[in-house]
Amino acid sequence: MLAFVLRRLVQAVIVMVVVAFVAFLLFQYVGDPVVFLLGQDAKPEQIRQLRADLGLDRPFFVQFWHFLVNALQGEFGLSLRQGAKVSRLILERLPATLELSIVAAILALAIGLPMGVYAALRRGTFATQTLMALSLLGVSLPTFLIGILLILVFSVWLGWLPSFGRGDTVDLWGWRTGLLTRDGWVHMVLPAITLAVFQLTLIMRLVRSEMLEVLRTDYIKFARARGLSDRTIHFGHALRNTLVPVITITGLQLGSLIAFAIITETVFQWPGMGLLFIQAVVYADIPVMAAYLCLIALIFVTINLIVDLLYFAVDPRLRISVRGGH
Repeated sequence: MLAFVLRRLVQAVIVMVVVAFVAFLLFQYVGDPVVFLLGQDAKPEQIRQLRADLGLDRPFFVQFWHFLVNALQGEFGLSLRQGAKVSRLILERLPATLELSIVAAILALAIGLPMGVYAALRRGTFATQTLMALSLLGVSLPTFLIGILLILVFSVWLGWLPSFGRGDTVDLWGWRTGLLTRDGWVHMVLPAITLAVFQLTLIMRLVRSEMLEVLRTDYIKFARARGLSDRTIHFGHALRNTLVPVITITGLQLGSLIAFAIITETVFQWPGMGLLFIQAVVYADIPVMAAYLCLIALIFVTINLIVDLLYFAVDPRLRISVRGGH
């Protein structure tokens, strides 16, 4: 187990170094930060002085080494558009994105998993066919269109829910959260549903297909021959083995929720990292773009490591293979 974790950590470090290198290239080939800071009318002496102050006159790999050291400390310089430290901007927006993504993931898992199990155990019924048709619609519709339709129905026509913003927040040991206020939850409903629809339908279809495949295996037939109850077979044996690929997809989708909440945050003007990144792209704010890229990569690497460790708790075959040296 220790060797497995160490091997995954080494792989994670390699991935993060590669991502950091790609992020560093943004500073080299996507505009000139000196020109952004000083403007087009800057004098050559001012440009040379600022390049020296920022260390941009040093060799390429020396600059990359300093970039790595600063990145490990969470420092990515100053925002070219706002003039504030990038780390502070990210930390201010991080709670909003994490809360939205976690609520959407819980919603997708809490609804998608039971629906997938039901569709597998009651295949061929009218209710199952209806669920599959709706899931196909949920997978096909783009996220921005789902958000706009929800705003049209629940905000414009019915007037039940707000169409933008995060609502009231409270400070909890330095973490600005909207989960402790009623207004925060009201503002959370539409963005969370919008972000969860695709993940929900994906999990439902995956659970259904995997469970149908497991129910056809020999050990399930043997369990039936032993006289075990349907409840034990379905939830004690079939569902447990179905969860192995579901954990993989769910883990990766949680990373995707955080990384690609950009569209949802833009539609609902949700003050998270996605909206910050969109604004950075519009204004070519390279330090913010580089920090966002590194942070998302770190989130994906961390989630992948957690998913790999969860395999040991769900699938006993992996524990046996590790003990056997495979």
